[in-house]
Amino acid sequence: MGGNSSTRRVSFEADENDNITVVKGIRLSENVINRMREPAPSPTRPPPLTPETSVSPAVKEEQLRKRISDELEIERAKRDTDLHKKLEQDKTFVREEISKVLERERAAANESISRAVLRETVTTEEERLKTKRFAKQLEEKDRDLRKQDTYYKEQLARLQDRSAQFYKVTTEQYQKSVTELEAKFKRYESHPVCADLQGEILRCYQANNKQTLSCSTLARQYLQCVNNAKQSMLKKGG
Repeated sequence: MGGNSSTRRVSFEADENDNITVVKGIRLSENVINRMREPAPSPTRPPPLTPETSVSPAVKEEQLRKRISDELEIERAKRDTDLHKKLEQDKTFVREEISKVLERERAAANESISRAVLRETVTTEEERLKTKRFAKQLEEKDRDLRKQDTYYKEQLARLQDRSAQFYKVTTEQYQKSVTELEAKFKRYESHPVCADLQGEILRCYQANNKQTLSCSTLARQYLQCVNNAKQSMLKKGG
């Protein structure tokens, strides 16, 4: 190596059947080699992996499945929270509107009665008759208000029923999505190729994180194993 750049060629090729990246050759510059020799920054170095925690396709698949399931659960919880918040806002709005209408109508009616009562003490029989008419109108208005109150309560009950139905449909759709997702993963289960060599390479990189080129022999063995497995699968397919 020294001061001359390496002429070793490597290329990366994705295998369609195994989803494995195969290294065949690329020209490495001296800068790249020097960076590979440099130690990684200690503050951001992840904890060393053990053989039991080596990342394999099966583990990645399980992590992806869990992540998607968690995201669906979060989405469902957010939808439920938004639905509950919307329902509470609608309830508050209906109550406030009912209260405002009742308050305005009662205030107007009370003002009319107060004026009528005041006039009754100083006016003629005609004014007293007007007071009676106002009282009758107030009774009619109060009946109308009670009808409106009943109507608003019925609307609120319908809104709650629709919200419950929407929640039920949302829950069923969520369960269906989870079931379909699990079935899809079961159909596409795969097994890692050359898992033993892959584990040895990971352990070598962990033990020689400052001199990763020390693991080149294992890397070549792993690539040869992958190529052999690929050729074997092509022969079986043919």
